[in-house]
Amino acid sequence: MQHLKDTLTIALMQYPLSWENPQANRTFFEEKIKAVSTQTDLMILPEMFTTGFTMNASENAEMMDGSTVQWLRRMAKDSSAAITGSIIVKEHGNFFNRLLFVHPSGKIDHYDKRHLFALAEEEKTYTAGTHKLIVEYLGWRICPLICYDLRFPVWSRNVENYDLLLYVANWPQMRVTAWDALLKARAIENMCYCVGVNRVGTDGKDFPYSGHSAIYDVFGSQISEDLDEKEGTVLVALQKSHLTENREKFKFLNDSDSFEIRT
Repeated sequence: MQHLKDTLTIALMQYPLSWENPQANRTFFEEKIKAVSTQTDLMILPEMFTTGFTMNASENAEMMDGSTVQWLRRMAKDSSAAITGSIIVKEHGNFFNRLLFVHPSGKIDHYDKRHLFALAEEEKTYTAGTHKLIVEYLGWRICPLICYDLRFPVWSRNVENYDLLLYVANWPQMRVTAWDALLKARAIENMCYCVGVNRVGTDGKDFPYSGHSAIYDVFGSQISEDLDEKEGTVLVALQKSHLTENREKFKFLNDSDSFEIRT
């Protein structure tokens, strides 16, 4: 039985990634995770945190019983915190950009990226997911999505009464204005906390990434320390009362349109 928490402490881990080098990235993030001295409930890593955003899936994919999954389970158990981020997974002959939400107990929830980034021809390598995930964790309902999903508000619409919407990303510097604006918009329209964790540095194709990892409250106010393009870990405590009080007062979600997504 999970202990229910009114306050959820989360860590945004904004760092550069070693290109197509899972072992180096696991070693790097293990050091950063162990360096978090404050008791934390959830640690969030970027999209494809073991490789960077690569289309070279055949050389970098792992299985669900592979090294990174085992490592995540160990890290979550040792830190007594859930850990999430996406990696490349091969399953039934297909490649997925898969977010793993690893509980301290070792339980794993996963979400496969639905909106594949055609500008990078992601859809030619990866198979799109079809199911939205709502994670139940410490009395919080969490909806985890991946990078390009941020541009599609219908998919992220809060019809499940979730509390926290989160995006893990490799969002390029040249479009960071959109990143900032859309994270804020998703928080406002869904009356939830919205967090985006992006990488920094340059990838193997010389594309620069500018971070701007942040958390917004139901009014679209940023409540996290402003990292900008610096690397680092930011801790933020989220209050369930902020959600319940403002949803009861304003009731905006009650007036939303009903719809059906056909997959």
